[in-house]
Amino acid sequence: MSKRRIKKIAIIGSGIMGSGIACHFANIGVEVLLLDIVPRELNDKEKAKGLTLEDKIVRNRLVNDALTASLKSKPAPIYHQSFANRITTGNLKDDIAKVAHVDWIMEVVVERLDIKQQVFEKLEKYRTPGTLMTSNTSGIPIKFMSEGRSEDFQKHFCGTHFFNPARYLKLFEIIPGPKTDTSVLEFLNGYGEQFLGKTSVVAKDTPAFIGNRIGIFSIQSLFHTVKDLDLTVEEVDKLSGPVIGRPKSATFRTVDVVGLDTLVHVANGIRENCPNDERLELFKLPDFINTMMENKWFGSKTGQGFYKKTVSSEGKKEILTLDLNTLEYRSAKRAKFATLELTKSIDKVVDRFKVLVKGKDKAGEFYRKSFAALFAYVSNRIPEITDDLYKIDDAMKAGFGWEHGPFQIWDAIGVEAGIEIMKAEGLEPNAWVNNMLASGSSSFYTVKDGASYAYDIPKKTQEKIPGQDSFIILDNIRKSNEVFKNSGVVVEDLGDGILNVEFQSKMNTIGGDVLAGLNKAIDIAEKDFAGLVVGNQGANFSVGANIGMIFMMAAEQEYDELNGAIKYFQDSMMRMRYSSIPTISAPHGMSLGGACELSMHADKVVAAAETYMGLVEFGVGVIPGGAGSKEMALRASDTFRKGDVQLNTLQEYFLTIGMAKVSTSAYEAFDLGVLQKGKDIVVVNKDRQIAVAKQHAKLMADIGYTQPIRRTDVKVLGKQALGMFLVGTDAMEDSNYISEHDKKIANKLAYVMAGGDLSEPTLVSEQYLLDLEREAFLSLCTERKTLERIQHMLTKGKPLRN
Repeated sequence: MSKRRIKKIAIIGSGIMGSGIACHFANIGVEVLLLDIVPRELNDKEKAKGLTLEDKIVRNRLVNDALTASLKSKPAPIYHQSFANRITTGNLKDDIAKVAHVDWIMEVVVERLDIKQQVFEKLEKYRTPGTLMTSNTSGIPIKFMSEGRSEDFQKHFCGTHFFNPARYLKLFEIIPGPKTDTSVLEFLNGYGEQFLGKTSVVAKDTPAFIGNRIGIFSIQSLFHTVKDLDLTVEEVDKLSGPVIGRPKSATFRTVDVVGLDTLVHVANGIRENCPNDERLELFKLPDFINTMMENKWFGSKTGQGFYKKTVSSEGKKEILTLDLNTLEYRSAKRAKFATLELTKSIDKVVDRFKVLVKGKDKAGEFYRKSFAALFAYVSNRIPEITDDLYKIDDAMKAGFGWEHGPFQIWDAIGVEAGIEIMKAEGLEPNAWVNNMLASGSSSFYTVKDGASYAYDIPKKTQEKIPGQDSFIILDNIRKSNEVFKNSGVVVEDLGDGILNVEFQSKMNTIGGDVLAGLNKAIDIAEKDFAGLVVGNQGANFSVGANIGMIFMMAAEQEYDELNGAIKYFQDSMMRMRYSSIPTISAPHGMSLGGACELSMHADKVVAAAETYMGLVEFGVGVIPGGAGSKEMALRASDTFRKGDVQLNTLQEYFLTIGMAKVSTSAYEAFDLGVLQKGKDIVVVNKDRQIAVAKQHAKLMADIGYTQPIRRTDVKVLGKQALGMFLVGTDAMEDSNYISEHDKKIANKLAYVMAGGDLSEPTLVSEQYLLDLEREAFLSLCTERKTLERIQHMLTKGKPLRN
């Protein structure tokens, strides 16, 4: 195993990609030196100040402006604003010698071979032998870049292609040059996965590599299909979005965000540099794309593309859609297909594909044409762009946000059925696919002993996909390792005495069945196992409690039943805290409301870096009622110091709930107090999360876990704090900052977090606070305004503000 360590990296070029990559290295704790060129002339502000080209502020203007713009962009490129302190800026004249002291130099300048070669020539004068040297390029051949450089340079040089935005898109393509040492490739492959949290894919040095070669083909193929089937922009985005496990932005919205000019640049590069590509005609731009390019309708960057935001004379905002036939903008049209209606009851995306390709309408025809073209194309790209079919799937999932890669979709339809669809479209798969079927393998993938295997074309057998040893893939062990199951959860044996509770409800909401499953898992673990993890590998950990259930009980005025349900939720959270075995929560993605409360009551949280966590109950007119309000009062108490600071501390925790704050990363969750420093940890690669959570549960059990004693020492401030809160909510209502109902919710929360109207600061038990919390929650459920908010949330999908 390589002993190479990356403590400091130099990034050359501070554009959108360079600054984004710099921020992501800062995210993981690496010191970054970000360099760019010196401006050739002063701007107006510099002239007005009497500055010269020799002033440092001028010489570093380009790099500083670029980084500042990146840090202000949304979504944020950095986990926490304080991490920006890990980035030092400079310029390529004054500071280039500093690259001698870094462990990795990454070039991210403009996509021109001559400029890249000039940069490498300058860098080699100062680069220390043995230092990694990579180029972030989206398609320039790596073999040309290092020509004329020293042997040591070429040995440690390769391409490393991040996708934009670097923080969020997981694909990390590694492209070897002619003389790249294999140890460099092995190191970068492991580093990308373990430290950067990426899906590392070693690609061949072919135009657009893997991700963009397949991704751009897919989009270009669709451009032609749109015209053939006379589909609208809305219809295509409906068909190519979440219904098939693709991002909400689907196709045309994605192109608008990325930029049509960027897509055309890559497509033209493939057309010019891949003369032997059997589908070369598809990379020729349709007429409507050429017109859009001439008009500079590139998308978001130019204010219009396939969609256009407008504001009427009355101030009404509207998003118009481009009519692909007239090339004029019009009001949006609703897209609806009978085939899609057939999939509404199919929760798992992978189970929808068989239904979609059998559709009798235009949607079915669209899917058959699209998948036939895609399947034929990817089969013909092996061994041109990669020797391994799973790398194509990995690249599309990590780089384009597809839930399933092309070969996984083909498997879901059936390999032979996919071939029949191709034949109907006049297409054939590559010969190796038929050879695979002849060899006895009926699918591209199989699962054996909890591990994923993929068909190896030269060996003609299913081979274990490398790099899985650090992961636990729940899909692979769910059936074989099932210990308990109900309609809400599956409990799996992770091995080594550790159980896992996996939510199975819609959007992983927490209702009665989930709580029953959680309690059953704790029962089983306390009897026969050593520890418990609560984790899943869905799109989100959980969007919170089942508010539909709360609405029904409240609307029917079944208050005894509602009281029992809330107490059951509270008691379940307290079991997480006070069981006889260690409990670990593994949140990721949206981890809201009840899911946040559950994590706050685990012995330890192993959070994915991309965790968006918070107590959001205020948005539906209630306070956190699953022990969250109690817990925030307890955490405030644990940080109290003498004097008035206690009130300020309590107020911070109060505002976290009252403003329904949600972290934009796990690191921000520490600031909100919903994660705790010194106890909870963050994992950058979500694929490792369940395995890491299991390790911590086992470690806690192995060193001797003792069941905690219930707390009776929570300090509450009583009337002193309550008065402060009530004065504050009065002032906010008077200033029209909050409504009368908002004030009522805030006052109920104030009563709980102050510990009631006690005459002086007092030590109370957790149960005392839980009872106050439940009483406050129930009283709010009797309010008409609360029921209106919950109903609006259920029908519209977002809270009503009044």
